[in-house]
Amino acid sequence: MAKFGHYAIKTLRYTAWPLMILMICYIITGFAMSGRFGFNHLMDKRLAVALHRWLHVPLLILLPMHAVCAIYFAMRRRRWIRR
Repeated sequence: MAKFGHYAIKTLRYTAWPLMILMICYIITGFAMSGRFGFNHLMDKRLAVALHRWLHVPLLILLPMHAVCAIYFAMRRRRWIRR
Protein backbone atom coordinates (compact mmCIF):
# COMPACT_ATOMS: atom_id res chain seq x y z
CA MET A 1 0.00 0.00 0.00
CA ALA A 2 3.00 2.27 0.42
CA LYS A 3 3.38 2.44 -3.35
CA PHE A 4 -0.23 3.53 -3.72
CA GLY A 5 0.37 6.38 -1.28
CA HIS A 6 3.44 7.48 -3.24
CA TYR A 7 1.57 7.48 -6.55
CA ALA A 8 -1.50 9.06 -4.95
CA ILE A 9 0.45 12.08 -3.72
CA LYS A 10 2.08 12.47 -7.14
CA THR A 11 -1.33 12.24 -8.80
CA LEU A 12 -2.75 14.87 -6.45
CA ARG A 13 0.08 17.24 -7.24
CA TYR A 14 0.00 16.70 -10.99
CA THR A 15 -3.77 17.02 -11.30
CA ALA A 16 -4.34 19.99 -8.99
CA TRP A 17 -3.20 22.87 -11.21
CA PRO A 18 -4.61 21.60 -14.53
CA LEU A 19 -7.87 20.83 -12.76
CA MET A 20 -8.04 24.34 -11.29
CA ILE A 21 -7.42 25.90 -14.71
CA LEU A 22 -10.02 23.63 -16.33
CA MET A 23 -12.61 24.48 -13.67
CA ILE A 24 -12.04 28.22 -14.14
CA CYS A 25 -12.40 27.83 -17.92
CA TYR A 26 -15.51 25.68 -17.43
CA ILE A 27 -17.11 28.35 -15.23
CA ILE A 28 -16.17 31.16 -17.61
CA THR A 29 -17.58 29.36 -20.65
CA GLY A 30 -20.75 28.53 -18.70
CA PHE A 31 -21.24 32.19 -17.81
CA ALA A 32 -20.48 33.18 -21.41
CA MET A 33 -23.15 30.75 -22.66
CA SER A 34 -25.74 32.15 -20.29
CA GLY A 35 -24.70 35.78 -20.79
CA ARG A 36 -24.16 36.45 -17.10
CA PHE A 37 -21.67 38.82 -15.47
CA GLY A 38 -20.51 40.21 -18.80
CA PHE A 39 -18.65 37.06 -19.83
CA ASN A 40 -20.64 37.00 -23.07
CA HIS A 41 -18.38 39.85 -24.23
CA LEU A 42 -15.32 37.56 -24.02
CA MET A 43 -16.62 35.10 -26.61
CA ASP A 44 -19.73 34.46 -28.61
CA LYS A 45 -22.20 31.80 -27.58
CA ARG A 46 -21.19 29.23 -30.21
CA LEU A 47 -17.54 29.34 -29.18
CA ALA A 48 -18.50 29.14 -25.51
CA VAL A 49 -20.67 26.08 -26.14
CA ALA A 50 -17.93 24.39 -28.17
CA LEU A 51 -15.26 25.04 -25.52
CA HIS A 52 -17.62 24.04 -22.71
CA ARG A 53 -18.34 20.70 -24.39
CA TRP A 54 -14.65 20.16 -25.16
CA LEU A 55 -13.81 20.56 -21.48
CA HIS A 56 -16.05 17.65 -20.44
CA VAL A 57 -13.50 14.95 -21.29
CA PRO A 58 -10.49 16.39 -19.43
CA LEU A 59 -12.69 17.15 -16.43
CA LEU A 60 -14.11 13.62 -16.40
CA ILE A 61 -10.56 12.27 -16.38
CA LEU A 62 -8.84 14.63 -13.93
CA LEU A 63 -11.62 15.14 -11.38
CA PRO A 64 -12.09 11.48 -10.38
CA MET A 65 -8.33 10.91 -10.27
CA HIS A 66 -7.86 13.89 -7.98
CA ALA A 67 -10.89 13.08 -5.83
CA VAL A 68 -9.98 9.43 -5.25
CA CYS A 69 -6.49 10.35 -4.10
CA ALA A 70 -7.76 13.16 -1.85
CA ILE A 71 -10.36 10.86 -0.30
CA TYR A 72 -7.69 8.22 0.29
CA PHE A 73 -5.53 10.70 2.23
CA ALA A 74 -8.52 12.03 4.16
CA MET A 75 -9.39 8.49 5.22
CA ARG A 76 -5.78 7.89 6.28
CA ARG A 77 -5.75 11.09 8.34
CA ARG A 78 -8.88 9.99 10.18
CA ARG A 79 -7.34 6.55 10.63
CA TRP A 80 -10.24 4.83 8.88
CA ILE A 81 -7.62 2.98 6.83
CA ARG A 82 -4.08 2.08 7.77
CA ARG A 83 -0.91 2.67 5.84
